[in-house]
Amino acid sequence: MALPRSSPRGRRAQVAAEVEFYTLDLGKELAGPEALTLARAIALNEAMVRHRDFVPVGWLRFPPKDGVAREAVLVDVQTHGVPKHNAYGLKFQERLAIVVTDEPGALPMVYALRKGFPRLAHQHQEPQGSPAQLCLYFEPPETVLRTWTPQQFLRRIQWWMDKNARGELHLADQPLDRLFFTSKYELVLPWNFDALVSQGTKFMLVGAATRPDGGDTLRLTPKTAEARATGLLVELTLSPIMGGAVELNPATLGQLEDLVVMRGASLLSALIPKLQALVDAQGAATRVGNAFTVILLHVPLCREEGAAPERMDHRAFVLTEDALEIGVATGALMRHEGKIFSAIGVLGQQPPTTWRDLLVQPLEVLNENTPQLARAQSGLASNDDPSGVLVGAGSLGSALAMLWGRAGYGRWTVVDKDHIRPHNLSRHTAEADQIGQPKAAAVALLQAWADHGAGPMISLVASATDPQRTDVLEALRTADWVVDASASLDYPRYASTLEGLARHVSAFFTPSAGSAIALVEDTARSIRLRTLEAQYYRAIIQSDWGREHLGGHLGAFWSGAGCRDISMVLPYSRVMLMASLLAENLPRFRAQEGAAIRVWNRRADGGVDVHDVPTFQERSFEVGDLQVYLDAGLEQELRAFRLGALPNETGGVLLGYYDFTVRALVLVAALPAPADSTSTTGSFERGVDGLKEAVGEASRRTAGVVGYVGEWHSHPRGHSAAPSSDDVYQLIHLALGMDADGLPGVQLIVGENDIRVLSGAVG
Repeated sequence: MALPRSSPRGRRAQVAAEVEFYTLDLGKELAGPEALTLARAIALNEAMVRHRDFVPVGWLRFPPKDGVAREAVLVDVQTHGVPKHNAYGLKFQERLAIVVTDEPGALPMVYALRKGFPRLAHQHQEPQGSPAQLCLYFEPPETVLRTWTPQQFLRRIQWWMDKNARGELHLADQPLDRLFFTSKYELVLPWNFDALVSQGTKFMLVGAATRPDGGDTLRLTPKTAEARATGLLVELTLSPIMGGAVELNPATLGQLEDLVVMRGASLLSALIPKLQALVDAQGAATRVGNAFTVILLHVPLCREEGAAPERMDHRAFVLTEDALEIGVATGALMRHEGKIFSAIGVLGQQPPTTWRDLLVQPLEVLNENTPQLARAQSGLASNDDPSGVLVGAGSLGSALAMLWGRAGYGRWTVVDKDHIRPHNLSRHTAEADQIGQPKAAAVALLQAWADHGAGPMISLVASATDPQRTDVLEALRTADWVVDASASLDYPRYASTLEGLARHVSAFFTPSAGSAIALVEDTARSIRLRTLEAQYYRAIIQSDWGREHLGGHLGAFWSGAGCRDISMVLPYSRVMLMASLLAENLPRFRAQEGAAIRVWNRRADGGVDVHDVPTFQERSFEVGDLQVYLDAGLEQELRAFRLGALPNETGGVLLGYYDFTVRALVLVAALPAPADSTSTTGSFERGVDGLKEAVGEASRRTAGVVGYVGEWHSHPRGHSAAPSSDDVYQLIHLALGMDADGLPGVQLIVGENDIRVLSGAVG
């Protein structure tokens, strides 16, 4: 197409006539702007006419492509901010082609028509011998189009020219541009690529299905025994270069060599020794099959000349020819009597040039995630990588393992004795093919699939309460912390009896998954899960939020034929909501030294209320063959009851629970004296008014865990907690009453400065 040589402004036409321009193939020249039909092209032309720095000089229409209409306005644009004789090769006046389509979601494309227009930052890749295409926006088109106007678009073009002419388009805090333009083909390297290379690993290329955009993703993986295709890998690190100018991707090995030589290195000199090392003195036969050669360039990029490299750019080029054939084409190898030998020492051989025409496919280089990268992408500290034991791989445990595993957080050992059954798939992180597998092994395998072993999980198919499993005990002792997600009372109570274990956290959610709970031991384990459980129950009994805290589940269903094969009805969305709350917050608690109890209650409107429960040290009393546990918070309440009743005595009932597996009685709360009680300075007789209802409500709120376990009363001023004869008589009466349930009678006495727990049983 012959571009117009005249314009309304004579000086512009004279300048333009002295410059050689590209023509746009297949573009049909229009007589004038009135021939334009696309609304955006018409609007842009009108905006140019009103702008003193833009002069339209031609109009084009292109044949429709894939049903898309295209028109172009050719324009001379002057940018007054472009310095004269700037180092970047931009001119005060440039001729552009603005190509518009009728696609609603497409931005106009801007091409620089001057031959010799420089390759600069923020250009789209175009073939050799084609106009450069300007990349005007950092945001995606759908974002830009929300506020796009023709006038702003013209200003954006001048902004691009101005900033690039001054070397300021690349922001100081913006990552440096890559050396090459992007490619829709990708090569993914293993996360441990450097280690594999140093071990002499042979690789193979594994391809995925072609994407809708026509691109492909290939993976470079260690060669398996049965794989036939073996690739030659050639790595080359260039000398540091300044970022900014973006290179076109070479199409041939010769173009790639020329580019590398221009950067102060030689690809051929690095390639030839590797090719010659493929054969020995006996020679080799050309291989049959999908052989390939991967050239991997490492390019250190600097922001300024002489500065230290700021980043390492990587680009791969794949040749589908067998490496031996490439060796022959480069002269590194030669054919003789049907075999291929090294050409080292062969005299008189003219260096061949056929290698220059070998086609190369450029690929973006991506790396599989490492835990360190995953932590950075998740906003976690790079050194936040504790070793942990996860007890329980059920709905919550498997979700925590997935969330932490994907985030690169922690090095985990998962302990669970159960296996995956079909109904588990509705709310476990597991796949249908894993039905029948141990849950711990299934969780570890899913993590291996996710990161190819970069953050391996160890699975122990065992009960965490089995004292015979020394491997489990060793893991519990040597970890940085232990997260109990077992959703049972067995493990946390068992672990509380053991010395020498790592710090423990118990995480669970309520039957309806309406609340998530974290019980966190202190770093010294002076406040253990056993007493945190009791303090959590006391908060449920005494707080408004505890009224329906453990209620409201959606029902239950039978998951098998056995009498214990029952599961709660629960959507996976609630599991993941609770798991996400816990996964995000438990590491924060680990970073603190103190104990903690936190409850997240989900409201009906979807919001979450957070309740922090104060924690207290526990003390214990050995009473018969039981260990009775009482925390300082309950002791404070008992003393407050006594102080409020002085000078009279007072009393009430004790609430708690027995656990004969660990030979423990845990005291949770105390109820004050009923209204019909009789109290004097020397005696107390407990009444019954409202007592049955209060005990029943405590049991209901705690799902039947907490109930009546005994009596308490106080002594007057100046008296210790030593039992009187009346106290002994009361204890005998209490023991007779409790014997019907096979339980001992328990009596707690609050004295002036001490507390005593007594127990009696029918012998």
